[in-house]
Amino acid sequence: MRRRSPRRLLGVLAAATVAFTLFSSASTAGAAETATTAASTASVARSADADARPLSTSTPVVFVHGYTGNASNWVTAMSVFRLNGWSSSNLFAYEYNSYGNNITNAQGLATFVDNVKARTGASKVAIVNHSMGGLVSQYYLKVLGGHSSVSHLASIAGANHGTTYAGTCLIYTTCQQMYPGSSFISQISSGDETPGDTQYATWYSACDGIILPYTSTKLDGATNNNVLCQTHIGYLTDTVVLGQIARFIAS
Repeated sequence: MRRRSPRRLLGVLAAATVAFTLFSSASTAGAAETATTAASTASVARSADADARPLSTSTPVVFVHGYTGNASNWVTAMSVFRLNGWSSSNLFAYEYNSYGNNITNAQGLATFVDNVKARTGASKVAIVNHSMGGLVSQYYLKVLGGHSSVSHLASIAGANHGTTYAGTCLIYTTCQQMYPGSSFISQISSGDETPGDTQYATWYSACDGIILPYTSTKLDGATNNNVLCQTHIGYLTDTVVLGQIARFIAS
């Protein structure tokens, strides 16, 4: 039997050492990759679980229409809210005189909210307004102290700082109040525009066409959402925006 040279034996040992090292490294890398994948899967599962948690939909919602509007404006909105977990018994539409006086309309809103609280047993309601309903809501929350009874306020294309479009109907007191620079606008926009612990949010768009300027809807201290392109009336059937509002109130 031929004896192997020391040099050849050293070569065999070196090759074996390299093979063992590579195998060990690959096993470690595989274990690390498995651990990373497991952690990632667990993270996704936790995220999905969080998304699946039910929203808080027990807060009664009061919808406040705009100029010449009525309760029928909110048919789609109420449907969206029901799809997001609200009971029909917690959805209310406030109607008022579009041609009268927004101070009187705001006082009526105060009474309406008190009645909703008494009927549902809730300590607070959420308010969703559209167009001139923004003026009615802001006067109620700021001037009449209604913010203590309102958990969330969502203003959709609200005429919160007025609109020059109101110049077409100045024969009515509500339109006089809705015109930029009016004493009514000054009263609700001076100082803190988002008083109390109420959470405020607005939705506005350059395609509005009725709120001029369209940025009039924005409120200092609110979460102001710039919608890419939506018309003034189109908001009332925009299930994407209405869904965002439902989730905002449920947050």
